[in-house]
Amino acid sequence: MFVEVLLELKNKKTDQTFTYEVPKELEKEVTIGKRVEIPFNKRTLEGFILAFNPNPQKEYTIQKITKIIDEEVVLNEELITLAKYIKDSCLTSLSSAISVMLPTALKASIKTSVNKKYQTLLKIEKKEVGHLIKTKSQQEIIEYIKSTPKPLKKEANLLSASSVKTLLKKGIISEYEEEIYRLDELSVLNDSKKKLNEEQQIVFDTLKENLNTNKKFLLHGVTGSGKTEIYMQIIEEVLKRKQTGLILVPEISLTPQFIRNFKARFDHIAVLHSGLSDGEKYDEWRKIIRNEVKIVIGARSAIFAPLKNLGLIIVDEEHSDSYKQENNPRYNAIDIAEWKSDYHNIPLVLGSATPTLEKMARASKNRYHLLKLNHRVNKGPLPTCEIVDMAREIKKGNHYFSEALKTEIEAAISRNEQIILLLNRRGFSTTITCGNCGFTYKCPHCDITLTYHKTSNALRCHYCGYKILKKERCPNCKETLDFYGVGTEKVEELLNKEFEGIRVLRMDTDTTRRKNSYDEMIQAFKKHEYDILLGTQMVSKGHDFPLVSVVGILNADTTLNLPDFRSGERTFDLLYQASGRAGRKDTLGTVVLQTFNKDNFILKCVAEQDYDKFYNYEMSIRKKLKYPPYYFLVSLKITSKSYEEASKESINTANFLRKNLSNSTIILGPTTANIFKVNNIYRFNIVIKYRFDEKLKPTLKELDKLFILNNKVNLEIDFNPLNI
Repeated sequence: MFVEVLLELKNKKTDQTFTYEVPKELEKEVTIGKRVEIPFNKRTLEGFILAFNPNPQKEYTIQKITKIIDEEVVLNEELITLAKYIKDSCLTSLSSAISVMLPTALKASIKTSVNKKYQTLLKIEKKEVGHLIKTKSQQEIIEYIKSTPKPLKKEANLLSASSVKTLLKKGIISEYEEEIYRLDELSVLNDSKKKLNEEQQIVFDTLKENLNTNKKFLLHGVTGSGKTEIYMQIIEEVLKRKQTGLILVPEISLTPQFIRNFKARFDHIAVLHSGLSDGEKYDEWRKIIRNEVKIVIGARSAIFAPLKNLGLIIVDEEHSDSYKQENNPRYNAIDIAEWKSDYHNIPLVLGSATPTLEKMARASKNRYHLLKLNHRVNKGPLPTCEIVDMAREIKKGNHYFSEALKTEIEAAISRNEQIILLLNRRGFSTTITCGNCGFTYKCPHCDITLTYHKTSNALRCHYCGYKILKKERCPNCKETLDFYGVGTEKVEELLNKEFEGIRVLRMDTDTTRRKNSYDEMIQAFKKHEYDILLGTQMVSKGHDFPLVSVVGILNADTTLNLPDFRSGERTFDLLYQASGRAGRKDTLGTVVLQTFNKDNFILKCVAEQDYDKFYNYEMSIRKKLKYPPYYFLVSLKITSKSYEEASKESINTANFLRKNLSNSTIILGPTTANIFKVNNIYRFNIVIKYRFDEKLKPTLKELDKLFILNNKVNLEIDFNPLNI
């Protein structure tokens, strides 16, 4: 018997299967999708069996498999087919496509070692043991074993370790091991199904009628309109049909909240996201393979969960950038969700208060079926929004908090309500510069200034992680250094000075590094242990805090001024979502939006909570400039440690594209990337705009092959990039 084995090697030159012979004693264990250990070039490696080969070419000596690693199939037929789709759609290697789908413990890597976790239990071996018990502690242990469904040895040892040892030695009791899962259960309260309002009922009925179709639905609902309740009720319908459900959420910080909502009503849920340890991911994945779960909830990578009999996929907050993977393979989880919808012939639901322009455009062409929730569940009004001109406020001496925001914060505190403040920049100060000689701390590896963090007195690069301690004076001229810009750490300090006795909770990448810190902070704020939640984008979406009546946006212009065609859309999404955290229950919501561009049209759309006005405005700009959804994009990034090599090859690449692509296809560049150097790697960009070009894929594949042979320069191809 011969099989084709794919090795997990990053080198595209070896992106192929290799033929191996199966020893007679292993033939019964061999199945497509299992990992095997094999000899390869004087090394021992692991690989996946992808096919049987009844007629192998015997031009060379075929080596034998040395070991079957898995008892259960790791790669089922769906995952193998999906890997081939990712390889073709992302122009990546098959081994990279397979690797991205699996938890670390199941990758084909000889270095991987993630063990199963076991607990030791006790059981009584003899029916009549009374005459054998000699001490009171031995009797207590016997009673513990009899009265406990799963008596743990470690618990019995707390009663008397010596008595346990004696009972084991005499054969009165015995011990055995049972595998356990590592992920701690979240504490939840039972929750009953809520009655849907008229709008929700229409959405639910439409989804229910289409559960056996591969229709794609775009659920556009204002913040607080009850999308989650619809998700839970339609999942309940799926479970009644003996099927399973998959739900994606964009942020790790949102996952615990979603899990709590679902575990309050459903059992058998698995969780998959990057915040889990390798062991926890391994356990959750095996739960899914063993059919022990009916619902999977997770972030981007959860789309690969090998659920059997899948009946529905839900993608919440579909507008989020986090569904797109920025490194190889550069897949978009929503594209994979659409593929799975077709593969299983099941519906896909994309939910958002601010759908992406591309998705809304598809809905307008009836490629997606649009469902709308125009009102909040509590029938309350959307929050009122005041735009504050910070240019005027600064003249009054209000550099960080406007008079309007200070008034609203004080009023909310007096009413025993809460406040969320959004500042889209972490750290204490954006840059530190010498006013005398102009010296600025910059990363030596990247083309970017360092950000100052006061708690550690360190300057950090948020791209490569470079870190140095701040000196009191300029390294060049020894004068005092000046701080420019403001981050969350600085604002926290200012709040404590401005409002006496206020309880501030800062949530950003720096304060949420520790495992489970997201959820602990959210729960603490929900319990009103803090008055103000101050944070970056992670505080802006998905959270439901009943007592929040005020939302302050401290720097509304940050994302608006970025050199990217999506900057307007990202600004609207962020500010609209942040605004939606206010007044979600019985409290009236107020939003204070601080800006230096008070007449900006997008900010006015946010203030008016008018998505449709924003959509029409932004679409007119995209049409004129030939950007998505009117044109598709491909981004090519040419990178090298050598500036000269990167520059030369970027010019050659642009010439190659112009020579081989259709005349209707637009090629922009090469230009230097927005951040030209990252971690000592120089970066050039080429952007392709096209509507339909049958030459595109073959040309890019040919280009990719040419770069495989180039050891000095690397080519990164990104279809439908989020950033260019």
